[in-house]
Amino acid sequence: MEVRFSARGTEIDAAQKSYMESKISKLEKFFGKILGTQIVVSFHKGNYNVETTANANGVIIRAEQNAREVRAAFDEALKNLERQIKRHSSYLKDKSQFSGSPDFTLGLTNSLADSLGSADSLESSDFEDSTAPVIAKVKQVPIHPMDPKEAVMQMELVGHSFFVFQNAESGRASVVYKRKNDTYGLLNT
Repeated sequence: MEVRFSARGTEIDAAQKSYMESKISKLEKFFGKILGTQIVVSFHKGNYNVETTANANGVIIRAEQNAREVRAAFDEALKNLERQIKRHSSYLKDKSQFSGSPDFTLGLTNSLADSLGSADSLESSDFEDSTAPVIAKVKQVPIHPMDPKEAVMQMELVGHSFFVFQNAESGRASVVYKRKNDTYGLLNT
């Protein structure tokens, strides 16, 4: 498993890297298909923030923790990541996966990036009106068929407030989102 390190506003010494790498490599005993991990350490206002991200066979699982010491922040983030990986692994064992045809496509041919052009071709003159929203980042994500419960779990794993997926029952694009009262919503197309 590949482990990548990134530091912002601080340095990660060799001993810390070695410690983190040895600990995070133990995740493979919970889920054997972890393709790679990333550890981002940043320092802000006297606290270290450690963000761990694992690619579990195409599913991105993320955990983040703050502490006064790097090791404490990393240990807590790793504990959260481990819990999420165990939950994902048990979910996959309990649920039979979508058995649709492998060449199933969603039918959304024009993404936002296609309609706007590439991010490099956007010019400041495109946004002359100061009240117009500015798209700071364009990101393309694969859309996989799943049921809404699995989509909620995937959304929680990546730590986002919404998740776009292909509804396995209807075959249409759907979005699950977290509401202010800690419930979830489902948007169907």
